[in-house]
Amino acid sequence: MLSTIQRQSLRQRLHRLYGDAAPLLVRRFEAMLGRYGVGLETPTANEKWDHRTSVLITYADTICGEDTYPLRSLERFCLERLKGTVSTIHLLPFFPWSSDDGFSVIDFRKVSPSYGHWEDVERIGGHFELMFDLVLNHCSRKSQWFRDYVTGIAPARWYFLPMDPATDLTQVVRPRPWPLLTKTSTRDGPAHVWTTFSADQVDLNWQNPDLLFEFIDILFLYLSKGCRIFRLDAVAFLWKEMGTSCIHRPQTHEIVKLLREIVSIVSPNALLLTETNVPHEENMSYFGENDEAHMVYNFTLPPLMLFSYLRQNSGWLRRWAAGLPELSPEQAFLNFSASHDGIGVRPLQGLLEAADVDWLVGQVRARGGLVSMKANPDGSESPYELNITYRDALSEPKDPHLGMRRFLASQALVLAFKGIPALYIHSLLGTTNDLAGVEASGQNRSINRRKWDRADLEERLDDPEDEQHQLFTTLVRWVRIRREHPAFHPGAAMQVLETDDAVFAFRRISRTRAETVTCLFNMSEAAVMVPWKTVVVDASQKQVRELLHRRRVRPVRGRLTLQPYQAYWLMEEGLTEEEALRE
Repeated sequence: MLSTIQRQSLRQRLHRLYGDAAPLLVRRFEAMLGRYGVGLETPTANEKWDHRTSVLITYADTICGEDTYPLRSLERFCLERLKGTVSTIHLLPFFPWSSDDGFSVIDFRKVSPSYGHWEDVERIGGHFELMFDLVLNHCSRKSQWFRDYVTGIAPARWYFLPMDPATDLTQVVRPRPWPLLTKTSTRDGPAHVWTTFSADQVDLNWQNPDLLFEFIDILFLYLSKGCRIFRLDAVAFLWKEMGTSCIHRPQTHEIVKLLREIVSIVSPNALLLTETNVPHEENMSYFGENDEAHMVYNFTLPPLMLFSYLRQNSGWLRRWAAGLPELSPEQAFLNFSASHDGIGVRPLQGLLEAADVDWLVGQVRARGGLVSMKANPDGSESPYELNITYRDALSEPKDPHLGMRRFLASQALVLAFKGIPALYIHSLLGTTNDLAGVEASGQNRSINRRKWDRADLEERLDDPEDEQHQLFTTLVRWVRIRREHPAFHPGAAMQVLETDDAVFAFRRISRTRAETVTCLFNMSEAAVMVPWKTVVVDASQKQVRELLHRRRVRPVRGRLTLQPYQAYWLMEEGLTEEEALRE
């Protein structure tokens, strides 16, 4: 049963969304407690994360073998090569689907038979923590929900948003260039339903509380299957209100707060992660007042880091990083360079000039990448995301070895940056652009969604002469090194240092023991000398330990030389946190 305080708080939140129905909805929620065994006994809340926390992002079928289900191939791969490295597996949508590589969900409660079974998911969860997608904004046209809408069967007949096509929707933020409304035939005649992302992905009507309770039931099911982190996909678009942009509405934030409250009641160790690929300040708003998401994707980091490396200038990245706010112990960025989607361009808004963005687009195209567009209110189109593997985005046609060094340095930066690192499997594997996949699917995003044959992949990873072996073993080693050092706790302090524009540098300072790590990244193709006083807090130290390469480094004439695209994690021992912060 709920406490009086919990009941009152839920009633207030539900009233803001659904008015006078709130008392009944609270009782309805109480009746759900115990479903799938969730909420019967509330466990003690543990620390949400630490320096050993990291995430692998992968599709269920990224690694396939002929002899078994893809989920079992993935389990075997992760156990053999990543146990003791990453802590969490983000399984991208593994439900029955009709398009968008899983994000057009047909049935939220089932595992696609082509991937395996719930037991396969739970078996992975026996070795790693799990992250699932809660695809809140839309579902597939082939779902039972939409079939019930078409034939007029309750309650799903009210789960969607039919609109008069003459309605003025010019203010609506459009992440895609195609029509916002899609015509469909229903028992009652033709209807035009809201489809933000594609004609096959029909938006859901969150003004209907029955839909809310469908997703509460789904959330409980996922908890029972071992999910700890819920990725709220496309959450910014949930609440539609005519005459507005239909993005980031107050009711949308209220839904996130409500979900936060629900997980705190039934599973206080569960976490919410919002997926909002928007300008930085808008993205930050989903932390709320420490009452919304526990984590938000650091969407600005991938494109700004890419731009800085290709420009060979850290100035933009340094200024942005220095201005990041201090987060509460209950909040953290999820840092990444690449994901299953492209590299978002909108997070650069307000940070780069339009000419700089155009230059970046040109650099991506020159490296074999593609560009996806969005529709603007005036009818024009502009870049929405860059479709390319991060390895190829940082490649150097004139010197492939230099490009590989630059890519590895970018991953070392992500691992060291304040927050929780998330490694997309194709970055970890050093996968290059899959242009054959794009041709086969007709989708730009397929360029970074290659499906590996397990035998072929393992042959490459086991060959010391193969570049993929070298990249993979280096990155795995670096993740394991990170796990050894509390200075990389998501809540440990990060101080951005003033340096030459060729260098990006920051200091991480442990809050749990006397440990300071200074992270240096040469963003240029030329060697750079950094003053020793920048490298160390205690300038009397003659040498420090370099963690990535496990060796000692010392100054020459008061300076440390960074080779082209060199990444260093330099550790001083013996400083207290107070001393390090004072310096």
